[in-house]
Amino acid sequence: MKPLAQSQGRSFSRVRPPPTERRVRILQTTPTLDKSGRPFLAFAIDIRFGSEWRNDIRGCVYKGSGDIYVKKGDVYRPAAFLLGKNVEPVAGVCEGETPRA
Repeated sequence: MKPLAQSQGRSFSRVRPPPTERRVRILQTTPTLDKSGRPFLAFAIDIRFGSEWRNDIRGCVYKGSGDIYVKKGDVYRPAAFLLGKNVEPVAGVCEGETPRA
């Protein structure tokens, strides 16, 4: 979250001001397998303006590789997208079924 906070530095413009605080929530305790069989965990990043928290970003992180994807619209992109990088959506990531024991 540190790079995200640094990329949204304070400036005078009409762009939404950066939040006063962020938090990450892991949304599941058991990894899910994507369509390729790779395990991932879903997360949400909440932001706070004043006293109100709201959900801002959803995504997933892959166990082992640590690859992070964020949802924009109906597609998932590498997290570098949040830092202004021009990255294409990646099909099949962050989507799957909970593995059976």
